[in-house]
Amino acid sequence: MDMGCLIAGVELSGGVRLARCDAASSREVVDYLEGALGLAHHLWRELPGPQGSTALVLTPEAQAALMPGHDTLHLRQHLDPVVADLDRALEREVAVALLGSPQPFHFDSAAGFASHVRVQRRICRAAARTAVAFKTLAAERPDRYWTYDEEAGFLLQPGQALTDALRAATQPSVTGQLYDFSCYRASEYVILLGLSEELELVNPAQLAQLEARCRRRAIRSREFHEVFLDEFGSHESPVPSRYFVPGDRLWFRNPDARSSDALGYEGSWVIYLGGGLFSNFWKQEQPYTLEDKCIEIYHWRDGAYQDDQQEWQMDEGRVEACVAATQADGVMRRQVLQRMMRLRDRQGEYADGGCLDASREQPKSVWPQHCMLQVLPA
Repeated sequence: MDMGCLIAGVELSGGVRLARCDAASSREVVDYLEGALGLAHHLWRELPGPQGSTALVLTPEAQAALMPGHDTLHLRQHLDPVVADLDRALEREVAVALLGSPQPFHFDSAAGFASHVRVQRRICRAAARTAVAFKTLAAERPDRYWTYDEEAGFLLQPGQALTDALRAATQPSVTGQLYDFSCYRASEYVILLGLSEELELVNPAQLAQLEARCRRRAIRSREFHEVFLDEFGSHESPVPSRYFVPGDRLWFRNPDARSSDALGYEGSWVIYLGGGLFSNFWKQEQPYTLEDKCIEIYHWRDGAYQDDQQEWQMDEGRVEACVAATQADGVMRRQVLQRMMRLRDRQGEYADGGCLDASREQPKSVWPQHCMLQVLPA
């Protein structure tokens, strides 16, 4: 994270940084934050930042009222107690979470900032509509949109739009069917859909390049992370444990060594949906609270067993029963949350850590004047 600097009595260690600091940029900021999002000027400040940049931050009073201690889980409720327009409420929530962030987010302009806010909102909406069948090894996609190659993965069919193909694979409201995914791969499709929808609007040439690549070789796993995502936070400098921006991808780690040997139960990849809720790709209508997710992962240790081939499996019914019992017992619930709501141990270690990760992931900028995607040919 950047070292902070003190300007006009405000510690500039986080917030939003725009590359320009001039009258035109200032007008764009006001038009966006006050005009488009309805965020009154008493909530935020525009200040000269380092190296000729513009710094946009919450006022200390707004920070304390809206997200004290960088806790964003109640931010929606503070901003919009009654939500009439979910898309607008999400964009307001994303923008304020970024303005109050513990580390700086850099954009070339107010328009680039607005594009990023839209992408985060699109990811939230896609994640909330996503429901898939949980299969860690098996995988399937709708044949109309995808074809499978053993080496290259699932490839986009000729003549099909990437956005349509991603919706068909992840949203049962489109096809009426659930397709087999791991939670990690499902999160990739959700993020890629949010990015592709924004590219359709602002950068169709980049979308065409991306679609061409998706017809030759899937972008997945480590390459997906490198091409599409920025990660912030580390074990040395962790993100505050209750700081989440709607649209962020994050990992909950299973801190139990025994049950983490069950394939697919090493942890859980989710999208923060905003409003204090996290995605549930298996039960779309039952998103998690932070506490719900921690308690479920804790009880994976109770559902793990070895089958006749000595392979670790998970008894989901047993897990659900244990979760229900813990939720109904106030003392047990507090004990479980005290154990789980800690920073996780480092990879390969199983000691006293909980399930909370030190970092978050957000998509790279796709704004044409500052597009950070590096989509290489297959």
